[in-house]
Amino acid sequence: MSRKKNMKSVRTESMQSAATEKLKRKEYEELIAELHIELVKLQFWAKHAGARIVVIFEGRDAAGKGGVIKRITERVSPRVFRVVALPAPSERERSQIYFQRYFEHFPAAGEIVIFDRSWYNRAGVERVMGFCTDEEYERFLRICPAWERDIIDSGITLIKYWFEVSKEEQTRRFSERISDARKIWKLSPMDLESHRRWYDYSRARDAMFVATDTKESPWYVVDANDKRRARLNCISHFLSLIPYEKIDLPKVELPSRQKAKGYQEPEYGYNLVPEKY
Repeated sequence: MSRKKNMKSVRTESMQSAATEKLKRKEYEELIAELHIELVKLQFWAKHAGARIVVIFEGRDAAGKGGVIKRITERVSPRVFRVVALPAPSERERSQIYFQRYFEHFPAAGEIVIFDRSWYNRAGVERVMGFCTDEEYERFLRICPAWERDIIDSGITLIKYWFEVSKEEQTRRFSERISDARKIWKLSPMDLESHRRWYDYSRARDAMFVATDTKESPWYVVDANDKRRARLNCISHFLSLIPYEKIDLPKVELPSRQKAKGYQEPEYGYNLVPEKY
């Protein structure tokens, strides 16, 4: 049997996962807190070892990529864990070599860069929506594996995640965004097109996997139908791929405060924020 699971088996497991009992919030919070501690350890190790790590998050629209990225980064330093979410390319950027605008965001020593969407835009939205030519698309699929192999050979750890949800779950999440004033900003015209063109995106995904799911740079597929389990599974898996270890830190003691030496708070008319709550 092939080492790669086909997407049909992933969807089958997704439906089975959706039928399992929902993870209780208390249990989820306890588990995510443990992973946050490990992410802090990873942060100290990355700085100590001078590691350079790139993590790509791709997948279906509304699959929960942003939620996972938020949980990875909410307890660590943004100077170590940098999130890159690029807008549509400018006229100048469209005249550059395709990979150029991404390469300039790559990590220096001691940095972990998370791409919320990446150069794989060319294999997904650009392909489906006709934002690139057939020649540009085919060139990308042909060159990308060699480019990624060169990245890895240079000493960068490259990790690629694809988030998959069922048609039904994507529809539910889009409908929720439409009806929730807190989430409506998440709904873009491209999201609506991705819902309408489900099978076009499926074909683009399949072709992308065939061309770029390599031994050196494999795609890891996250069953994202259950948001809480997807976050825990993805973060745990990410940590398992990095050979980090606990770094012994100097003991920290809180110093005593200095003497006031006659200082007194001034009677100043501060513009205080009203205590509404």
